[in-house]
Amino acid sequence: MRLTYHTIDLELKHPFRISRSVTELKKNVIVHTDEGVGEAAPSEYYGENAETVIQCLERVKDQLGDDPFQIESILSNLNKNISGNFSAKAAIDMALHDLVAKRLCIPVYRLLGLDGNMPLVTSYTIGIDTLDKMKEKTKLAEGFAVYKVKVGVKDDLEMVKAVREVTDAKIRVDANAGWNADEALEKIKQLKEYDIEFMEQPIDPQDKDGLKRIKEKTGVPIIIDEQLMTSKDIPNFVGLCDGINIKLAKCGGIREALRMIHVARAHGLKVMLGCTIESSVGIAAAAQLGSLVDFLDLDGNLLVANDPFEGLKLDKGKLHLSDLPGLGVVPKDR
Repeated sequence: MRLTYHTIDLELKHPFRISRSVTELKKNVIVHTDEGVGEAAPSEYYGENAETVIQCLERVKDQLGDDPFQIESILSNLNKNISGNFSAKAAIDMALHDLVAKRLCIPVYRLLGLDGNMPLVTSYTIGIDTLDKMKEKTKLAEGFAVYKVKVGVKDDLEMVKAVREVTDAKIRVDANAGWNADEALEKIKQLKEYDIEFMEQPIDPQDKDGLKRIKEKTGVPIIIDEQLMTSKDIPNFVGLCDGINIKLAKCGGIREALRMIHVARAHGLKVMLGCTIESSVGIAAAAQLGSLVDFLDLDGNLLVANDPFEGLKLDKGKLHLSDLPGLGVVPKDR
């Protein structure tokens, strides 16, 4: 197989701020394995950027062999030979699934033996901003049944209140580990007033005692995201949360995401499919698993102004996968 790649600059519709960073432009890498396509959406938080992705791709571009149907073997060899670099591996994983499904003339979800119908709706993320701008962004995204509000900074309860004032939809709250345990206990108690569905990553994931206290004392479901990378990490958080957030760019792709779903279910945990800032390629890849999970947070492509791909459909927050072979996305200029 021939592996090629190029970078894309995704421009945000609004500066996207969370508790630890702000993003106005995201540089991702589009990967092709013959006619298959995937996307690396690297995060500095996990030690990756476009340059590290390209370095990884250069190391492995001649190691994929000639048979794309050997996905498990190819990815296993990559993991043995290269540590980390999960978004780069995810791009290869997506491209291989896309390639194989295209050669079989079926969507990826059928290749996986799954149902392409997703009864769930995706949340739409409202990044940290002034109260007026958070209200405005919520109104501009009118029609979604679920909003995820970023917090983890000073006066953030007022931000949730501001969003609640302009919508009756469900609200999820994500602190991106911006609080300490005592702060989280107090703030989550106050957030109940705004009828939140769940709390995502309230504190540093290394504070296991703090997570346990929060789970036991707040009565609000807790979802873990940061530092829960692959299926091997899930047992470390059993008893400390109610569910996990799986991101292809964080775990290494569709194959590992499937393992994570099964391990999470074995431990009685809820599962959310999440994303970073991505084009429709990365979002479509994650959405192939949408029928297996409890929550969807696949709005990364909706936050950008210049998505170079199309194929996913959205109707009142509900994602509809294309029936085209593979991931079902094509370049807009094709």
